[in-house]
Formats: sequence, structure tokens, C-alpha cells
Amino acid sequence: MQTSPRKLYQAIAEKIAEAIAHGRFPAGSRLPSERELAEDFDVSRPTIREAMIALEIRGLVEARHGSGIYVTNRPATGLSPELDVGAFELIEARVLFEGEAAALAATSIDAPALAELDGLLDRMEAEGPDALDADRHFHLLVAEATGNSLVRSVVEMLWEARERSPLCRNMFARARREGVTPRVGEHRLIVEALKARDPQRARETMRAHLSRVTEDLLEATRLDLLQRAEAEAEAQRSRIAQRVIG
Repeated sequence: MQTSPRKLYQAIAEKIAEAIAHGRFPAGSRLPSERELAEDFDVSRPTIREAMIALEIRGLVEARHGSGIYVTNRPATGLSPELDVGAFELIEARVLFEGEAAALAATSIDAPALAELDGLLDRMEAEGPDALDADRHFHLLVAEATGNSLVRSVVEMLWEARERSPLCRNMFARARREGVTPRVGEHRLIVEALKARDPQRARETMRAHLSRVTEDLLEATRLDLLQRAEAEAEAQRSRIAQRVIG
């Protein structure tokens, strides 16, 4: 049976784990910055973030607030195969599939489905950070409104991948801890486009919403990985301000 290729973040995480095992990054040492690692491996910062979180899940590194990412005293071992889907990869797929699903739903959604979507908006507003189930139900209902069972199955599969992957769960949990909640206003714009029977607007509002989910995750993970840089920058600003005042 052919094995599926490793994701890019997995390859990066494995290389860093090997570097730890070979003593390039000894226990207790701080890893290079996100920017430096992205340049070294010639990948995007989101890929480095996923790799770092995968290593943290495995217990090989730990984030120290205000300081950076440090190697732990645990032995470096191979990465778990179940870390198969990263949150950024997942959202990229959702933008593609759910954007088109929303456009198709705009041509066929009925009044009961629209009423149910309105009810889910109320739930999301009331539940705040605990509205994950209502959020999932909302997106599955839009997919179901296409009238195409395969479209609905694909969207459901993407949501299941989010819950199945430890990496995805970890990243979304970080976002929730930082106060990120389902954006009710953005969901409402999707419903308005569906009510207007406007496929293009439905596609655009769905894609815009999911793109902002990516921004939320970038912000939530940035708080862990870049706090040292921010602290240093703030200290530098303070020093400059004191000299100016003096």
C-alpha cells in the first residue's frame, strides 16, 4: 500500500527533531526565531508555526511566554503520524470547497434552511466561545442546502479532519484561549447573500470569513512564537523614549 506523502510542516518538524537529537539544539537552548527558521528552510511562517506546535505536542519544545521556544529535556523521537493536517492547510481547503458550496447553495436554499441558519446565528451570539457546535452546524447546513450530497460529505470530512488532527485541535484551542470566537457578523453576511440568491456574494462572503479565520489563527499562534521579539521591540521603544524625554 502506498503511503501518503508527508506534509511540509511534518518534514520541517522532523528536521528540527533530528537537529535536536544530534545536539545542534541541546536541551535548554532557545530555537532560532520564526523568521530565521522560515528563511533557513525556505518556507512560510505559518508552516514554521505548525512545525513548532507539532514539536510542542510531542514534548520536544516548549513555549516560554516573553522568551521564545526552548528545547525540553525529553529525548527526540519520530513524529506521530496522526499529526496529519495543519490548521492552515485545512482552512485553505475550506476556502476552496465552502466558497463554491455557498455559491451553489444561493441558487437552491429554501426558506426552512434560511430560518434554521438565522437560529444558528442567534445561538452563536449567545454561546460566544462555546459556539463551536453551532458554527459547525451552520457550515454543514450551507453545504446541505446545495442539494448535492457529495458537497455536503466533503465539507463534513473537512470538519472531521479538524477534530481528528491533534495539531488542528491544539491550534484552534490556542485561538479560543486568546478569545477568538466564531464571527457572528461574518456569518450573518453569508446568510444575507443566501437570502438575496446572490451566488457571487455568497462565495465572496464565505471566502472572506474563512480567510479571517486564518488571520485569527496567525494572531493566536503569533502570541506564543513572537512574544520575545515583541518584548525586545517594546524594550527598545522604551529606551528610545527615555532618551528623547531625557
